[in-house]
Amino acid sequence: MRQGLLKPVPRLLSIPALAAVTPAAWAAWLGWDQHYDVHPDGSVTGPYEAWQVIGLVLTLLAPVYWAASRGYVVGAVLGTTVGLTAAASYDWSDDSSGLFAVGVGMVMMGSLVVTAAVSAVIASVKRAGRRIGA
Repeated sequence: MRQGLLKPVPRLLSIPALAAVTPAAWAAWLGWDQHYDVHPDGSVTGPYEAWQVIGLVLTLLAPVYWAASRGYVVGAVLGTTVGLTAAASYDWSDDSSGLFAVGVGMVMMGSLVVTAAVSAVIASVKRAGRRIGA
């Protein structure tokens, strides 16, 4: 009986675990670059370079894979989405235009959709692998 009560604990702990890992990855890849690049023609880009965002995505694949391959799909999706949304909100909240909320909303929806799709694929591939190997 005791074993049955503890069974959902790892599933529940995956949510705060990924919610903690995700802002740390954000800080490592995106948190230090806060300046915009002004080009000779007057156009402005930034503050992030494409390689930084790609690095963040590839870094987050590891914890998402870890959670989804163990069947913690909800933890992978919610933890990553909450972490990215919180990190973006904190990082962009000093924007004087107020448009940071739009960007944060886009990060939230994009991370929710993408992590759900990636987690579903990982979980289904792992399940199919278990059926074939069994």
